[in-house]
Amino acid sequence: MKFDVEYISFFVIQVEGEDGQGGKQSKHYQTMDGDDYSASELSAFLDGEFAKTAKRKAERNPKSEQVPTKIGRFVVEPGYDLDSNPNYNMFARLRTAETIDSFMGHADELVTTYMNASAIRGGAMFIVRAKANQYFDEPFLFVFKCDFEQKIARITDERSLLNKVEMAINAKNMKSIMYPHMPEPGMMEVWELKIHQSSHARYFEDFLKFVEYEKSVPELMSDQVLGFVQQYVEQVYEDHPEEKERELEEMELWAHSEKRELQEKWDQSQVIEAASMMVEQKPDLEMKLKLGNMTVKALLADFGDRLHIAKLGDRYVVVLEGDGLEFDRGISPVELLMPEPLDSLVGRLKAKARDEELAAAALPY
Repeated sequence: MKFDVEYISFFVIQVEGEDGQGGKQSKHYQTMDGDDYSASELSAFLDGEFAKTAKRKAERNPKSEQVPTKIGRFVVEPGYDLDSNPNYNMFARLRTAETIDSFMGHADELVTTYMNASAIRGGAMFIVRAKANQYFDEPFLFVFKCDFEQKIARITDERSLLNKVEMAINAKNMKSIMYPHMPEPGMMEVWELKIHQSSHARYFEDFLKFVEYEKSVPELMSDQVLGFVQQYVEQVYEDHPEEKERELEEMELWAHSEKRELQEKWDQSQVIEAASMMVEQKPDLEMKLKLGNMTVKALLADFGDRLHIAKLGDRYVVVLEGDGLEFDRGISPVELLMPEPLDSLVGRLKAKARDEELAAAALPY
């Protein structure tokens, strides 16, 4: 996929102190048209980034809450058009600028807006308008940001050995914005853009205040579970308003708590019913749980079929069922085990629990 650059503006951002507390400023270095860009060193640095950015996959509902690449959508009030969104207008002016001076002015406006975002870092920023002539007559806008690399040196000679390089940048960890979003070659979504940054960072979210992002799959599933729980509570406690209110409050606290523990509220059939509704929408939905120092990773669809949870006294038991058992690298004597029948194991666990209860009862208070 080839992109032909029409205009490019090159800015350098300087940040002093922690998170820019000591001050921050930007400087415009140069704005070039396509011919000047092709003849410059910038072309060798950036050319491969256009196709790389365009081809980078992103999901509207990512599998985790923190992902490096996201699809954003411009927010507008009901009944209003896209041109009521300030972020869209900022990009639109750059896409339609008729002269190099006009493009430079709008690029400076974009960088100034970015400078107001929180926790930005020093580095180089490139605002580029380019066309994929194979597919479109309309241009795309790319915003590339390279943070300054720390402790970069150039080898000199036998005496001085090294010479520190100031304001060094690297394309390896380049952050980017592409507008409009291109879901597939030949498709253009003018309501959407694609951002790429460190998975934990929020520079572009702070910068683009009028862009929203779809919820991740875990967030959607959490909302669905909470909705199912609330519906169930409404039905069960329909004639008991005080108990219903108390139960709903407890469920709300549970849903938003950091620590996820077994609540012991529903029987297995209710849990399987709720899980089946979620699995129907997303069959590969994962479930992770931790039992003591052991971690279990499975599919939600496995619960009640190949994964079972039971209680023995005050302790929990997780039973896993499968056709084969494989081990990670390294040799362990467990690999030589001749498994005992399940009935025998259950009897042994019960005997162990009784022994522990007797031992606890014999302890002096």
